[in-house]
Amino acid sequence: MTDKLTIGVHHVGLTVPDIDQARRFFCDVLGFDVVGGKPEYPAVFVSDGRILLTLWRAADPAAARPFDRRANIGLHHLSLAVADDAALDAAWARVGAHADVVVDVPPVAMQPGSATRHFIVFIPGGIRLEFATPFVPD
Repeated sequence: MTDKLTIGVHHVGLTVPDIDQARRFFCDVLGFDVVGGKPEYPAVFVSDGRILLTLWRAADPAAARPFDRRANIGLHHLSLAVADDAALDAAWARVGAHADVVVDVPPVAMQPGSATRHFIVFIPGGIRLEFATPFVPD
């Protein structure tokens, strides 16, 4: 079969313990805009103009278990694209300085000798988030 049935990602839904904290991170730190929501769920929809994220609050945040990327099936991490090395460095300066961010992998080449660079952090609420420059085949 050669015809693709899909044309890309429509949106990504992330369950978070604190919806306001997650919204502030995406909007205040990364510059996303709130583009909608469902207060009764509760959920907030945020976008950078290319990707739409649905931030859902866990039903019982106190009882929710953090995702273990080595033990659970599901989203290992979310990777957001940046335009180039300068944009990656700017994202690192802003995200890396955030008090509630835990660094997993500081800025580095994706693989030794690769022109593609990235960094990975755990954002407020514990979601693993990657920032990456455009993929350059080795």
